[in-house]
Amino acid sequence: MAATFGITFDCADPDRLGRFWAEALGYRPKPPPDGHATWVDHWRAIGVPEEELGGGDISEYDVLEDPDGKGPRLWFQPVPEGKTVKNRLHLDITASGGRSVPLDVRRERVRAESERLVALGATILRELSEPGVDHFGIVLADPEGNEFCVN
Repeated sequence: MAATFGITFDCADPDRLGRFWAEALGYRPKPPPDGHATWVDHWRAIGVPEEELGGGDISEYDVLEDPDGKGPRLWFQPVPEGKTVKNRLHLDITASGGRSVPLDVRRERVRAESERLVALGATILRELSEPGVDHFGIVLADPEGNEFCVN
């Protein structure tokens, strides 16, 4: 059986980054476990050290879930330091429709999705396109500089 997993984003502003990724992926805030008003309350109750809670700022966007229950849970964990180097892991958002779709159509779809994400706060870093290669993608950065791709 495959393991379930979540993805944790270290960030300065969990609310801002959580809202961005909720809109980007169509995710929604996940309610904290029963008996806890917030996720911070839950984490404190189970013994998560205070230094891992970044001062305990409370946001309903701390934890996101896929409304269809298929994608991983996302947690936006506050950390004091900013991002300084290229990600070692990044998300790929699939918008093109796949290889059965003509390249020019895939290119239009990827550009349209990238423009939508820019309107939410992302920044375009570069295009992934080479003559003779049947691929097109765009590398973007989220509001805190984490790279991700749309392809």
